[in-house]
Amino acid sequence: MKNWFLLGMLMFFSRAIFAQTTPVAGGADTVRAARSGKDTVRPAGDTVKVAQQDSMAPRKKKFMPVPKTATRLAFIPGGGQIYNRDYWKLPIVYIAFGGGLYAYYLNSIKYKDYLDTYKSFYDLDKNSKNYGNVKIGLTPDSTKIVRVRNLLNTESEYLPATRDQAARGKNYWRRNRGFALIVSGFIYTLSIIEANVAAHLKTFDLSDDLSLRIEPKLNQPAMRTPTPGLRLVFDIK
Repeated sequence: MKNWFLLGMLMFFSRAIFAQTTPVAGGADTVRAARSGKDTVRPAGDTVKVAQQDSMAPRKKKFMPVPKTATRLAFIPGGGQIYNRDYWKLPIVYIAFGGGLYAYYLNSIKYKDYLDTYKSFYDLDKNSKNYGNVKIGLTPDSTKIVRVRNLLNTESEYLPATRDQAARGKNYWRRNRGFALIVSGFIYTLSIIEANVAAHLKTFDLSDDLSLRIEPKLNQPAMRTPTPGLRLVFDIK
């Protein structure tokens, strides 16, 4: 029984030695690569060279905007968004800013129409003795025609109005004009802030290198003596 055991061990070790010393076809370590649906054999040395060439190939540098430059260019509506390469934001900026200017201009036209009608109730001749007062012959119920124009001044609407109605109309359109100006200024300021914030966000590292680990800590807040504890550490590479 002992002889059979020794014989089996001898055969096992001789087989292992033979497998380690058997040369591989080609005389070198080979690496299989699948190309065009066929298995080809390539020496391991060539694979290392290809890997080194791939690692040394120039990589396209990521665009990193400068927040100060984006803010300065944003003083031109849409300039900051173009610098940040956020081209999809341009229609939003231009439509919002253009809408505010449109409302301001339209309200300005209507305000001027009611203002001219309101002035027509008064004697504005500086050489007249009745200067600054309601024209002679006009009463509070007297009416005048107000020409209300559209944006392009292609059509007009003629409305009768008393002096008080003309005064209310001019005040109404003046308030709307002021509100449209405030909204336009707010949109303009918001576009500048957005360009600055977007430039800052593009400089943040959002790659997979961000990691979190737990480390021991001896000094704890509000503890006078060393106290064991844990802390969370963020690695931003």
